[in-house]
Amino acid sequence: MKKNTLRITLAAVIAAVYVALTLLINAFDLANGAIQVRVSEALTVLPYFTPAAIPGLTIGCLLANIFTGCAAGDIIFGSFATLLGAIGTYCIGKLSVCKKKGAILCTLPPVIANTLIVPFVLKYVYGMPQSIPVLMGFLAIGEIISCCILGGLLLGALRKSKVKFEA
Repeated sequence: MKKNTLRITLAAVIAAVYVALTLLINAFDLANGAIQVRVSEALTVLPYFTPAAIPGLTIGCLLANIFTGCAAGDIIFGSFATLLGAIGTYCIGKLSVCKKKGAILCTLPPVIANTLIVPFVLKYVYGMPQSIPVLMGFLAIGEIISCCILGGLLLGALRKSKVKFEA
């Protein structure tokens, strides 16, 4: 019972931080659109440490998309992309190569998931005129900044810290 409560609490905190960071970056008009650098996506490295981050990130993305006024298709498919990325990060984090030196590989699943899914949402839900490959390029750049660079820094800092994610 205590462990479940800890997992739920940790997931809720991660969701809340994701929403708060997304709302903050939305003030600079960078949370949505063809060019988006959601600093909250740096949190997508957290499944490396705990599976509680998977529902936390997914719910956080879903709520952030609702609060920033995204269309229903974006709320559904954007959250699904985050879910896939979080599961991918968790799975890759279990590989022995990631436990040693290759932890940066854990930043790639969210980049891949968002790059493959969100451009179709932008094109067919929002009617953006750019081609799918161009939208994929825009999304990939933003995701690399958010997940690989910022997330990589967070990952490195958390791996060096004494913080333990027991949930």
